[in-house]
Amino acid sequence: MTIHIGAKSGDIAPTVLMPGDPYRAKWAAETFLTDVRLVNEVRGMLGFTGTWQGHPVTIQGSGMGMPSLSIYANELIKDYDAQTLIRIGSCGGMQEQVGIRDVILAMTASTMSTPSRGIFKEFQFAPCADYGLLAAAHQAAMAKGTTTHVGGIYSSDVFYDERPDLNEQMVRHGILGVEMEAAELYTLASRYGRRALAVLTVSDHLLTHEALPAEDRERSFGDMVEIALTAAFA
Repeated sequence: MTIHIGAKSGDIAPTVLMPGDPYRAKWAAETFLTDVRLVNEVRGMLGFTGTWQGHPVTIQGSGMGMPSLSIYANELIKDYDAQTLIRIGSCGGMQEQVGIRDVILAMTASTMSTPSRGIFKEFQFAPCADYGLLAAAHQAAMAKGTTTHVGGIYSSDVFYDERPDLNEQMVRHGILGVEMEAAELYTLASRYGRRALAVLTVSDHLLTHEALPAEDRERSFGDMVEIALTAAFA
């Protein structure tokens, strides 16, 4: 048991999926896992452990933003020995070829700042995904027929962005989408020698201003969860 995760020793699986929304963690666990049990509800940040095709899996909410994810990822790695951490979440599309409901597999995650910035000081660390997970996720997505894009994303510190000039540079440099957590996850995984990947569903678009209707989100997010699970155990 840690400050932010109330799970007992042995309650957390080596493979952890990390949606930002704790209720999305609940939905994913109840939809895709069997023998599900609640293992964490500290501060309402729900976590569940069950099995998928015989493999133990934990699905733990991480909250919004890199500082929140950093808390949960640190404790999952250092106190519960999690080996594989996959972010499953939504993102905003930033390229014309990226459509609503498409899946983005984040090869790299650029950012202006993370909770780990103090360690690197003037050094510009380049956070990236585990290649084995990335390749397996791409293969799983192709097998499902899901429209998928592989490339760089941007992990932002803010949701209500007021930097159109920065967004223009992201688009200009081929950034596929924007979210708020992956860069810190990739950094922590590198630091502790763990596997990490972000599998993201495009829920809105910064160029076209399209947005996925709320009633369609669960069905669309299901592909993302299946891809993440398949990749974890490939």
